Amino acid sequence: MRDFAYARAGSAASAVAALDGPRTSVIAGGTELLNWFRLGIAAADRVVDIGGLDDLRGITSDGDELRIGALATLNEIGEHPLVTRTAGALASACLQAASAQIRNRATIGGNVLQRTRCPYFRAEEPLPWPCSKRAPGSGCASLAGRHERQAIFGWTADCVAVQPSDPAVALAALDAQAEVLGPGGPRTIPMREFHLTQQEAADLGDPARETRLGPAELITGYRIPARADEGQAYVKVRERASYEYAIVSAAAAVRSTGNGSTGNRIAAGRVALGSVAQRPWRLDAAEAGLPGTPLTREALIPVIERALAAAAPLPQNGFKVIMARNAAVRALLLAGGAQ
Repeated sequence: MRDFAYARAGSAASAVAALDGPRTSVIAGGTELLNWFRLGIAAADRVVDIGGLDDLRGITSDGDELRIGALATLNEIGEHPLVTRTAGALASACLQAASAQIRNRATIGGNVLQRTRCPYFRAEEPLPWPCSKRAPGSGCASLAGRHERQAIFGWTADCVAVQPSDPAVALAALDAQAEVLGPGGPRTIPMREFHLTQQEAADLGDPARETRLGPAELITGYRIPARADEGQAYVKVRERASYEYAIVSAAAAVRSTGNGSTGNRIAAGRVALGSVAQRPWRLDAAEAGLPGTPLTREALIPVIERALAAAAPLPQNGFKVIMARNAAVRALLLAGGAQ
C-alpha cells in the first residue's frame, strides 16, 4: 500500500473538479478501490471521498421513471419497494451480488465500475505473466492459459476478460440511463452502451478503455423507465449460491398476452446476458424475434440460439454458449410468468 492524501468532497461538482487533477481517485463504499490499491492495479496520490454527499443518495419515483442515486447501496436497492415493484430484475441482481456485508457498503455507482475478476489480472504486483490491462500491449496470459470463465463476445488477442457486475446486466436490460457529471456539465449514457468490449475499445483507438465514462466524470445516479405492464427476472448461474461471481447471467423483461399460462405469447421482450463479454450483452436479434413467440422453452430456444450464432467461444469455454442460452430462456420464462 502506498501513501495517499485523503479529502472529503463537499459536493459532486467539487469531486469532479478534484478528479480533473493528476492521480486522483474517488471512493464511496470502498469495496473495490482499496483492493486495487492493495494489488497494485491502481495507485493514487489523492483520494476524494464522496460518501457524505446526500444528494447522490435516495430512491424516488419521478413521473414514469425510477431514479436511483449513485450512493444507494445494493441492499437498499434490492429491498426497496419502488425497485421491487417497477425494476424487479435490478432488485434481484443487487441481492444476488457479493455477500450481505458487502452489499451494505457497496454502492450502485461503484459496482458498475468494478474491474474484471480474471485471476491473471487480479494477481499482486509484480505480475509474473503478461496482462494488457496491467501492462498495455504485453498480451493476455489467459488466452494461452485458463479461460473457462472468459468472454465469448467482443474479445481481442490483447484481452479476453469479462465485466462481472450483476446490476449492470439488469440496468442494460431495463434501458436505464446513467446520469454523469463532468467538467463539461451533466450528460446521460445508456447503460447498454456504458461498457466497452475490447474490440469496441480498440476501434476507438484506446484498447485499455473499459467504459464510456470520461477521465474526470462521476456517475451521480440512474434513471430507469418504470413499466408496470411487464414482468422481470434475473438469473445468475454460479458455482455456489452466495458470495460468488456469475459464470453466466441473464436479465429479462417481458410483456405478455394473458396471465402467464403456457398458451400465452410474448408481446415484447428484452434480454441481456452477463459475464459473456466486457459489457452486458443485449440480444437484439432475439428481441426482434420475440413478439408473438409462445412462452415455452421449446419456442424460445431457437430464438435465443439464432441470437447467439455470432458468439466466438475460446477453446475452453464453449459451454458458456449453451449456458447463456439456457439462462436467457429461463429468465424470459420467469419474467413472463410461465414458471
